Amino acid sequence: MGVIPLLLLSGSLFLFGHVESQSTAADMLRDAALQVKGSLTCNKWDCNCTFKYQRSCCCATSELYKTEEDTFLRIHHLYEDIMTLNFRVNAFTESFKVAFKASMDPNLAVAIPGSTERCFGPFNTDVPIPYSSVSLNDGNGYNPSLGIFTASCPGVYMFSFTAYSAVDSTGRLYHKVQLMKNGQLAVSVLENNREDNEDSATQVVTLEMQRGDQVYLQLISGRKLCTSLNYNIFTGYIVYPYVQE
Repeated sequence: MGVIPLLLLSGSLFLFGHVESQSTAADMLRDAALQVKGSLTCNKWDCNCTFKYQRSCCCATSELYKTEEDTFLRIHHLYEDIMTLNFRVNAFTESFKVAFKASMDPNLAVAIPGSTERCFGPFNTDVPIPYSSVSLNDGNGYNPSLGIFTASCPGVYMFSFTAYSAVDSTGRLYHKVQLMKNGQLAVSVLENNREDNEDSATQVVTLEMQRGDQVYLQLISGRKLCTSLNYNIFTGYIVYPYVQE
């Protein structure tokens, strides 16, 4: 029986008094426990822990420590995986940062003979409008010299433009600005009246673009944009890219 050596040892200590120190008694209890045949109350009892450090200390502590260490390592590896994923996502989205904003240079306006107006146009042919004053050009997709935006990746894009013009009291608002995609008309704004001396219109359009597709604005032949040309603005940005698996 597992308890007999312990009972005999306890009886001996009681009969002979506290002759030996507490540490010696602990050593004897430990030795007696190690000599027990069969299983103890806890099948994995840590006798060294029990008799030297803490009373009622079971072998489960070592397993708890191991579980704690394994959990910490898993959390650490999970953190590393998350940071790696975050780095890859940032690197991926960085390549798709596309946005631009540009306006016309007021110096493009020239004096109209017989009038106080200074205008861009009229011309005898359709003319691309050079929005040369650039305040934003993420991705460098917009060419200010030509006024052309070229898509660097396939996806859905949003474009907007404002056409502004002002004439003198005897003048005529007469312009038509249209947005072209690969040479084809997408949307336009126009004005043709003598009732107003100043007017503006804004158009917004969403277009599906492939890599290399181009978008630009043009002024129709015979039309003109006058005064404060810097109010004429052209903007665009990518809404979301098409990701090829």
